[in-house]
Amino acid sequence: MNESNCLIIAGEKSGEQHCLSFYDELRSLCPQTHFWGVGGDDLKDKGMEILYHLKDFSSWGISEVIGKIPFYMKALKDIELQCLKRKTKVAILIDFQDFNLRLAKKLNKHGVKVLYYVAPQAWAWKAHRAQVLEETVHSLFTIIPFERDWFEKRGVNKVISVNHPLLKTHEKVLYKNRQRCSLQEKINLLILPGSRNFEVRHLLPIFIKTLKLLKKKYNVTSYLVQSPNVNKHLYSPYEKEVDYIHPHSELEEVMEYSNLALAASGTITLSTALMEIPTIVCYQGSLLNEFVYQTFIDYKGPISLANIVHQELVFPELLQERVNSFNLFKICEFWAQNETEYDKLLNKLKRTKELLDCNEQQVAPYMSKVINESY
Repeated sequence: MNESNCLIIAGEKSGEQHCLSFYDELRSLCPQTHFWGVGGDDLKDKGMEILYHLKDFSSWGISEVIGKIPFYMKALKDIELQCLKRKTKVAILIDFQDFNLRLAKKLNKHGVKVLYYVAPQAWAWKAHRAQVLEETVHSLFTIIPFERDWFEKRGVNKVISVNHPLLKTHEKVLYKNRQRCSLQEKINLLILPGSRNFEVRHLLPIFIKTLKLLKKKYNVTSYLVQSPNVNKHLYSPYEKEVDYIHPHSELEEVMEYSNLALAASGTITLSTALMEIPTIVCYQGSLLNEFVYQTFIDYKGPISLANIVHQELVFPELLQERVNSFNLFKICEFWAQNETEYDKLLNKLKRTKELLDCNEQQVAPYMSKVINESY
């Protein structure tokens, strides 16, 4: 096979983490392929050529996206031209659905095979995206159990169902036996205020107030996990309020002995579900984001990945003005005072691994086959 190159777009931190779950194996299966595109420090350290860094590339919510439209338009054009210049024949687009679907349309016109990893949540809103995927994508990878049938019923023919990447990410700790601990005796509280500046700015003060309320009544040890993508000064005022502070690289270690969590909505809620940690999921967005959601989006189901996978509210969700220390404390107190309910939740969480394990196509071998056959 001639020397080739492959575009990867991992424009968000979760996208980079998904990519890391198969990147090493993919490189070993495609030794003559040069990988380039959008990613972060972890992918850069593994040898990927970073055209755009995800810190500059990612955004959250309608208001942030609007402000970065000129940047995204320039990036779309730049990446398209780079694909033509490099004679790129395969692109792996990960998450980041608004940008990546536009890019998929452009690349398809040039004959680039698009491998779209992690299907966009079209079932939540913008169901018409299924048609766009059918017209522009070579293969669509789904990681949530019900998604394959949903897309196939709407005409997407090349749907590949794969195990959720978190099963790979957490494989070293998932199958350890976790010790049962009564919340009446001790609460090991995991504080996960998010991986974006606005999340930490809004949620961390509320989580700290909740911690103070809990410490008045229970034996609580608190663990704050900081994100490398968040400005350090947002953590500084609260560092003396928590017992232990950990970098994101130590997340798995901390989850092993945590028995309760306060978390921003996101992929992390699926990690806590896999680790069988009862979690209160919180989301606070801008007024503009709230207006758009209430006005234009028909989806009224759960917002956290853990609940979406389980198709029920295994984790309580607090949105917008409901995110306050009083509500958080009351839920924690309910679990502490009702061990039967707490145990029922733990038993439900044990099913998370089973729900995500589809035992079907492996990602790296499939992608490498497409790449190797394209050059």
